[in-house]
Amino acid sequence: MLLIVGALVVVLCTLGGYTALGGHLAVLVQPFEVVIIVGSAIGAYIIANPKNVLTKTGKALGMALSGKRYNKTQYLELLSLLYQLFKVAKTKGMLTLEQHIEKPDTSTIFQQFPGIYQNPVALTFICDYLRLMSLGSEDPHTLEDLMDEEIETAHEESLQVSTALQTMADAMPALGIVAAVLGVIKTMGAITEPPEVLGHLIGGALVGTFLGVWISYGFLAPIASSLKAMSDSQIKYFQCIKAGLLAHLHGYAPAVSIEFARKVLFSEVRPDFYEVEETTQALPPAA
Repeated sequence: MLLIVGALVVVLCTLGGYTALGGHLAVLVQPFEVVIIVGSAIGAYIIANPKNVLTKTGKALGMALSGKRYNKTQYLELLSLLYQLFKVAKTKGMLTLEQHIEKPDTSTIFQQFPGIYQNPVALTFICDYLRLMSLGSEDPHTLEDLMDEEIETAHEESLQVSTALQTMADAMPALGIVAAVLGVIKTMGAITEPPEVLGHLIGGALVGTFLGVWISYGFLAPIASSLKAMSDSQIKYFQCIKAGLLAHLHGYAPAVSIEFARKVLFSEVRPDFYEVEETTQALPPAA
């Protein structure tokens, strides 16, 4: 929704300001300039990116339109899940968790938290590292290095589309110049025409430069920035999980471990200590 609002503001301010200055919108209607610029950009995008990035582009744009990011409620759910898991591990032993981490779809713990159960990437991350702990991987430093490597890989993968779109945005002004040059070439072919005809042709040629810069900085670059922010939000979610798991591995009590996890969050989505305490105390006994 915010993306749509922002795009409307860009369009209204640009075209509205141009019209207020006495400009004629009809001059800006140059469909073949759009074909040259946008078509060339799409072709270059296909050339530059592997198939998996191309297939993820549509989904990523849909995410940008939705603008969904992790919020305080989702983090409260995550901290509550970690609390339940750590509590079972502390009171009944890590081996007791095997029935939950091997079959989370039938787990009485995971089913209490549908938001996480429906997030397969986060679910796998949690189960994988709890499994390693239950198998005897008790060196916090080794597991931390492994988590960092996996989180970094996930971050790089999640940035593929935003990076590709940013590259496309960087190239768009140059493609606008290409369209403008082609327009000038067309104008030179009509050099014997009267000034009013030449003026119209030159104005149409300059629209190419305008469109290239406008599309780049008004739309593509902001979309790429939005996708990067969403990727960073996802990575912060995993860093929260990592902090809790490492604290548990260091032997802290469940309440302390999730406090470690809570502390890594940004203030706008971080529940306070008392919210977490109230939520975890209201949880049913873990089976």
